[in-house]
Amino acid sequence: MAVRRLLTISSFLLVLVLAIQPGVSGAVPQSSKKKTKSSKKQTHSSRLSPAALRKLQHMNRAFVASADLKPMAQQLLQFRPAQAYAGVEAYARKHQKDEAGPLAWMVLGYAHYLDKDYAQSLTDFQKANALQPVLGDYLDYLRASDYEGQQDTTSILKILQGFEEKYPDSLFVHDATLLYADAQAASGSPQKAAAFLEKHRQPTRADIEFALAKAYLKAGETTKATEIYRRLFYEMPLSPEADNAAVELHNMGEAVPAGSFEQRHARASMLLKNKRYTQAVAEFSSLVEQGPSASLPELQVEFATALYRDRKRDEAKKLFDALSQNQNASAEVRAQALYFLAEVARDKDDRDRHSQLISQLRTLAPDSVWFQEALLSAGNMYLLRKDMESAQRFYAEIFERQRNGRFSPYAHWKAAWLNYRLGKKDDAKRLFEEQIAFYPGSAEAANALYWRGRMAEEDHDLPVARAYYQKLSENFRYFYYANLGRDRLIKIGFTDVGEPPVLNKLKPLGLPAQTWEPPVDNLRVKRAQVLANAALYDFAVKEIQAAAEGSPPWEAVGTAQIYADSGSYNRAIETLKRAVPNYFSADLNQLPRPVWENLFPRPYWEDLKKHSLLNQLDPFLVASLIRQESEFNPAAYSRANAMGLMQLLPTVGKGMAKEVKLRGFSNTELFVPNINLQLGTRYFKRMVDHYNGQVEYALAAYNAGEDRVDEWRKANNFKDVEEFVESIPFTETREYVQAIKRNAVLYKLLYPKG
Repeated sequence: MAVRRLLTISSFLLVLVLAIQPGVSGAVPQSSKKKTKSSKKQTHSSRLSPAALRKLQHMNRAFVASADLKPMAQQLLQFRPAQAYAGVEAYARKHQKDEAGPLAWMVLGYAHYLDKDYAQSLTDFQKANALQPVLGDYLDYLRASDYEGQQDTTSILKILQGFEEKYPDSLFVHDATLLYADAQAASGSPQKAAAFLEKHRQPTRADIEFALAKAYLKAGETTKATEIYRRLFYEMPLSPEADNAAVELHNMGEAVPAGSFEQRHARASMLLKNKRYTQAVAEFSSLVEQGPSASLPELQVEFATALYRDRKRDEAKKLFDALSQNQNASAEVRAQALYFLAEVARDKDDRDRHSQLISQLRTLAPDSVWFQEALLSAGNMYLLRKDMESAQRFYAEIFERQRNGRFSPYAHWKAAWLNYRLGKKDDAKRLFEEQIAFYPGSAEAANALYWRGRMAEEDHDLPVARAYYQKLSENFRYFYYANLGRDRLIKIGFTDVGEPPVLNKLKPLGLPAQTWEPPVDNLRVKRAQVLANAALYDFAVKEIQAAAEGSPPWEAVGTAQIYADSGSYNRAIETLKRAVPNYFSADLNQLPRPVWENLFPRPYWEDLKKHSLLNQLDPFLVASLIRQESEFNPAAYSRANAMGLMQLLPTVGKGMAKEVKLRGFSNTELFVPNINLQLGTRYFKRMVDHYNGQVEYALAAYNAGEDRVDEWRKANNFKDVEEFVESIPFTETREYVQAIKRNAVLYKLLYPKG
């Protein structure tokens, strides 16, 4: 008999329900009240030297004085209209007696540099000289860049002489080195340029090496130049300089860069590994003709793989066929060949041949990663063909052979789910519980908790159902299935909870202790803040990313805020996703409010809300959809030609524009946020109406198309929409729907007043 106890999550659920109800405010704190050691500001200014302390104080004054410069500086640097120039200049003159004035002149200088008005840029930078103690490296390097535009090598050499000694910690040391050496070579001293660059070869960088080779060539030292060009071509094949080196060598008489077999093989393998398939094919095609017989099968399988990836499938198949029958080839090579042959058979829908190849792999290399790959591909193939029995057998074989294999957690979940869909209740229960016990840290553990709870409900064992839903909510706070689990708890009540032993396997994902506040005495952080006030965002990001060893959380927070201030919301979101990967398992008060707001931003909110409500859509759902589609990048352009915030195809945009009587519509207007929102919300509304208001179907159709969604619904007998979502055969579409539904809940919690 399960122990019955009061559901401790009830108070949390009450807050959650109140927070997401329209018109209810104040349910979510706007900032964390919880204070931890990590949130206390650090005051270590005493560690700074007197010079550094003076610099910090100067930057503090500049930061405070220039707080209102950012909007006009951003407009100037982004668009550079005449009125913006005039506005920033007026600001500079108004603030000529404080630190904001020189910063404004620096903005003007950089804007004129971007407009290639180098003479005026130099004049403006001269007026920014008061910043020399704190941003001297910026002023010197940017002046040198102006002189480069004027082809004034003498002035470049003068201003950059001793740059590295003067500014040893500058982020411009590398670029200044290249510019100084180029000026030396251009002024008739290539030997000096080469000697200067030789001192800067560590760590190895392709651009330094290429500049050094050019200097040696200009100095007449052809042998040294040739050696460097060849090394660039073979050892750094992914760099732009590698292709340029090949051009230089060709001009010197080498049609193909000379290199050893080992060098050529290393280059080809690196190209293949980094998905440069066309280039890899070209390299391997000659290698296989000249390679030693002992390593020929390994070369051939790499070549065949490159051909397959480069969509030269017939050529690849011939080579894989030969390799699969080559008794001199290793078992690993033959297994790889069999895997790709199975993929070719799958592509051609040759089921008998596919089955034969899987059997051969099972006999030849049952423990090979290629066999695991083949089993996974086979399971996916039969799932797409709606053959659930066959699909679950292949998925089951993966984890039965290797419980802790790379694909085992996912395959175990797919087998569990397909048993559930096939009505094999006992097997499904066992597999759901195994998923929790064997793979408690897997992404699918939340799925198993929810559906095991649903099965307990179906068996009228409500205490056990509540236990699964409670654990789901505790461990996976804002995951898609945790939100669904709380909905079920609201329906079946909060009291009388069982204690299934398997739940003891689960440990909260949680978040490690974080230091969210940057050190107050970090000069780079303060410099980044000053540069951000000047809307010099790229420079500001580089400064804050160089502000500490490793990647402390405060660095990501600062970087994301700079990106958000610049309007690059997508880059802010991605920065924080990498820094806090488990944020969906955190309570709202575990992360600072700015972190949540930059993870779930609301740009264009008034237009978004207006067009959503005009189409009877939930604005938070639309915001969540946009976050998934473009991450609020209005210039987003996909490989499928989808455009703008809501990623509309031109044909869709044209059709919607006609419906709303938007005259003179052109495709480029899809990059205009207000127009994209107007047309996108109307398009999404049509889909919602098509599915009688069921947004999960509409979201799936928005991603995969209405025809596919209609086919999936028709081919299966789903008990409810949750079964449909989990059964979507396209991983991308399934995760897309779940993410948007999940994110909409967080939007409502974060912004309860709308």
